[in-house]
Amino acid sequence: MTLKADVFWSFRSPYSYLGTKQYCELGQEYDLEITVRPVYPIAIRNPDFFAQVNPLWIPYLFHDCARIAEYRGLPFRMPSPDPVVQDLETRKISADQPYIYRLSRLGVEAARRARGLQFVEEVSRLIWGGVVDAWNEGDHLADAARRAGLDLAEMENAVRGSEEDLDAEIFANQDALEAAGHWGVPCLVFEGEPFFGQDRIDMALWRMKQKGLRPRS
Repeated sequence: MTLKADVFWSFRSPYSYLGTKQYCELGQEYDLEITVRPVYPIAIRNPDFFAQVNPLWIPYLFHDCARIAEYRGLPFRMPSPDPVVQDLETRKISADQPYIYRLSRLGVEAARRARGLQFVEEVSRLIWGGVVDAWNEGDHLADAARRAGLDLAEMENAVRGSEEDLDAEIFANQDALEAAGHWGVPCLVFEGEPFFGQDRIDMALWRMKQKGLRPRS
């Protein structure tokens, strides 16, 4: 029997990027259907968040992500541009956000087309993997979508005029994440139990095996 799980995920989260390859491998190796449920990053959900955290949090995050990437053998570089427009000196979040809304809505559209995990894997590698500069320009996003088995122009046509509907689904994902018992990403939820962070994937696999998860034949 195919087991099912949700992964709550953000395009601004480096930890989401660092865990995505493992989520994909789980779906490939095991009889498991993982549904990506994009959410807006904490900077959008709570613009005051960065003004409230300890000043050491941001430099530690940069160091930790680089270390995890090295450990996992993944390419990693801080994105250019940042999916969320933010002044890192003042920590102020801009009212103008040309990237994160577009990306998140495209993520929902990809999930609706049953290619969500493939799409976020390709796009997150584009943003965080240091493969290209200016990931938002030229054909970079279109090429990433094509590698995920999608047509970016078709997706953007579907998004255009449906922004409120897509945002409603994103907000519903955020509510579902909190209902499962967490607020951060990435967070895999299996049978109502949250496994927050890319460092809890092995534990999630252990739990799913208890529930009968089997390798694909």
